[in-house]
Amino acid sequence: MKGRHLQEHDREYKVYLYVFYACAVIMSSITFFGTYSMSQDWNENGTFIMGEILVQTQVPFENFANLSTWLFFSTVIGWYCVTRIGWKKTANLRSYRMGLLQLMLVGFTIICLYEVLWTFTILNAEITSQMILNGQTPDIDALAVEYPDILRPWNLIFGTKMWLAATLISGHAFYLSTKPRKSLEELES
Repeated sequence: MKGRHLQEHDREYKVYLYVFYACAVIMSSITFFGTYSMSQDWNENGTFIMGEILVQTQVPFENFANLSTWLFFSTVIGWYCVTRIGWKKTANLRSYRMGLLQLMLVGFTIICLYEVLWTFTILNAEITSQMILNGQTPDIDALAVEYPDILRPWNLIFGTKMWLAATLISGHAFYLSTKPRKSLEELES
């Protein structure tokens, strides 16, 4: 069966639109909560670890998914919904603009892939080194690295999930930009 592009009058279009809105609300509320909690940590302790509160907070109940996981999934699912409902915006993008967009997307994909591999490697190295030094498995959710700035450390679980989401999104966008394109008139007939 050949896939077709969604139109505004399709029922499926509305489903993707509502799922996108739900993902946007989830992403916005998690970002607001994380920013608020991080500023509270900064005001109380004078330090913060980027993403630590999102990794340690589990929703909807204990030992379920933490907020960084919800943020990861809502970002990726929201992106997919955008690609399904917003395809008309790029249907007529051709010539040098498409070339520049593709160069930008392949650059983002390479950078994000490097970062996800780097954070995953550091995460594994931290786990291994603490197991060798202490003889116990460390609390993986509490591992942080002072990168890119010593004053602004990142939680490694949070960093790995966010860079993985960025890699998936930029890689998918690059893939979509290289697919053969048809004009809007051909698609709507």
